Amino acid sequence: MTDHHETVLGLQDNTDVLHRISGRLAHRFSGVFAPETVERYVFESYTALARTAKISAYLPATTEHFANDRLSALAKSKNAVVSEVPEVLFVCVQNAGRSQMAAALLNVESKGKIRVRSAGSMPASELDATVVAVMGEMGLDLGKDYPKPLTDDVVRASDVVITMGCGDSCPIYPGKRYEDWEITDPAGQPINTVREIRDEIQERIKTLAASLTKEAPRP
Repeated sequence: MTDHHETVLGLQDNTDVLHRISGRLAHRFSGVFAPETVERYVFESYTALARTAKISAYLPATTEHFANDRLSALAKSKNAVVSEVPEVLFVCVQNAGRSQMAAALLNVESKGKIRVRSAGSMPASELDATVVAVMGEMGLDLGKDYPKPLTDDVVRASDVVITMGCGDSCPIYPGKRYEDWEITDPAGQPINTVREIRDEIQERIKTLAASLTKEAPRP
């Protein structure tokens, strides 16, 4: 059975669930998007995640989260809502290591003063286990995070787009800040090397957060 055929079957099995998700999100974005737009985003998000999902039981929950985030990004990019905080997007190919670490560390460092996203052009089926382990050493649980496809709406909504030294490219839009961080890929590395990568990212995150919140970086 092909992956495409399995995805189609999964979509058929979850149609009722996806309609319920669409209804909840349509209510949340009432007055911003038509229900048909919300439903299209929900079904597109499900299909995109289903291509790489390792455990299909989690797909409805991750679909609702992913579609909600994409719709929020779309609303901002169309000036339908006003974001009161800077928005940062971290991008790497698989969204399973560096970009996930950076997003988690910036969430902590910014204390809610920055909205953070991460994505990948070819997302993996799950996060790198060693990355999850070294982040857990800091008390950061990435167990509920998942690789997400890079979509145009989240790029448009971002004020800062940071690629993680992996040769990935993003659409270029005027008025945005673009950076490329040359950081070693943690995939397949021993745990001590992944710790060093984590610590290097953390230092960069302190400087980034300070530049966006106009505060001196913490030691």
